[in-house]
Amino acid sequence: MALMVQRLLVVLSCLLRLGQAHAVVVPSSAPSNAAPVDPSLVSVSIEFFAFPGYTQLSGTNNCLANLASLRGAEPAVRIGGTTQDRASYDPNLQTPVNYTVASPADAPTSLTYGPSFFTLASQLKGEATLGLNRQLDNLTNSLSAGAGAQRSMRNLFAIELGNEPDLYSSSSPIAAGAGWSESADISSEAHWFTTMAPRFGNIFQGAVYLSWNTQTLVSSIGSAALRTIKTISRHSYPQPACGGASTDLPTLMNHSGIVSYVSQFKAEVSAAHTAGKKFFLGETNSATCGGGGISPTFGAALWIIDYVLQSALIGVDRLYFHHGTIGNCAYCWWGEDAVYSPYYGAVFVSGFLGIDGAEVAALDDGSTPVAIYAVYSRENRPLRLLIQNSDYFDGSETRSNASVTFTGLSNSSGTKQAKRLTAPSATSRVDQGAPVTIGSGGTYGTNCMRTGTEQTEPVAVNGNALTVSVQASEALIVYL
Repeated sequence: MALMVQRLLVVLSCLLRLGQAHAVVVPSSAPSNAAPVDPSLVSVSIEFFAFPGYTQLSGTNNCLANLASLRGAEPAVRIGGTTQDRASYDPNLQTPVNYTVASPADAPTSLTYGPSFFTLASQLKGEATLGLNRQLDNLTNSLSAGAGAQRSMRNLFAIELGNEPDLYSSSSPIAAGAGWSESADISSEAHWFTTMAPRFGNIFQGAVYLSWNTQTLVSSIGSAALRTIKTISRHSYPQPACGGASTDLPTLMNHSGIVSYVSQFKAEVSAAHTAGKKFFLGETNSATCGGGGISPTFGAALWIIDYVLQSALIGVDRLYFHHGTIGNCAYCWWGEDAVYSPYYGAVFVSGFLGIDGAEVAALDDGSTPVAIYAVYSRENRPLRLLIQNSDYFDGSETRSNASVTFTGLSNSSGTKQAKRLTAPSATSRVDQGAPVTIGSGGTYGTNCMRTGTEQTEPVAVNGNALTVSVQASEALIVYL
């Protein structure tokens, strides 16, 4: 009921705003709220058992390469998820993975994997984080797996031990017949990290929590174990989709809602950074359990843009967007025969940050549906503006517009160029034939190769100012 009321309020607010006007001064140098951006800010997580399958898809290399070309750095890849805690390493296995399922849409309840799994992982061009099993309480097996990974993977960045241990229970083998709690997990992580560190170094990704606050682990795990931790990981899904739970697209993509949601991680980011650790949203996407009906839509693409930038503003170093079972994954960016709508959001925000972007700043206060950002160079000058209108448009009624006037530009006259991300509606799905485009004609084929031609729009500058118009459920980049 609460979700229905919230959606009604969002829709009503959209109807009341058929034409919005905003005035924004562009700071000539990065303002105090600007935050640095990691070159691999937009990264990818791949479900453990499905990883070998993803390496066989042409879209995988191409989609990652597109993002790398826009940022000048490869996206990092985390290999893990629920099935890492169902997996056992077999050094004699001749295939990357071995399991059986009743349907290709299912995830296995148990599996084994062998040395060739690490060979595939070693071919990733970006930094790779590997998730190993802790729930089954077989430290010897995970030590063996880690040794195999370290021998094969020059790109090995970090090792995770266990996935979402806040979902373990007293019946999990790691609980050893006792109760399971946050303190029990912290003791377990400390034991495993300090036992394995002499072999692998200080390479561990700590916490990996879905619901528990990572500050507790950072403050109480003890100095010896803390030294072995390289990064802190928190999992984040704004909406639940498990067990038939209802999801809501207007709420997901609403700018004010995104600002509020992301703010919950501020204290955890601060605690990690104070301890000298990077803070990652190490597994994230639009909704839990593979995503709901909201996940394959253009609205989810717009959510990605705003969510990534808001996360960067509070100090999140990287976001790893999860990809699950091939062919049964609503929130995935690509699959066997298509590139899906959300990928366009990942591309657009990566293009906004660019190779030369060093810091990002918010130029709005988060109280309206219109998100406004600026990215600054290492020389501390504004490079590009991004305007996103998060008003929900479902293809019916009248599509509203937001007009934004930017003042304080270095040019008193002339022309700037802009590039638009658009679709017929927030519910548009590429896999259902809807035209999602960047720059009027830019799209991606089924193998994630660029097709069509991206075009820019001229924007006149008068009196050190320019004005742009952005429709509901649309985004625009202005090149300064």
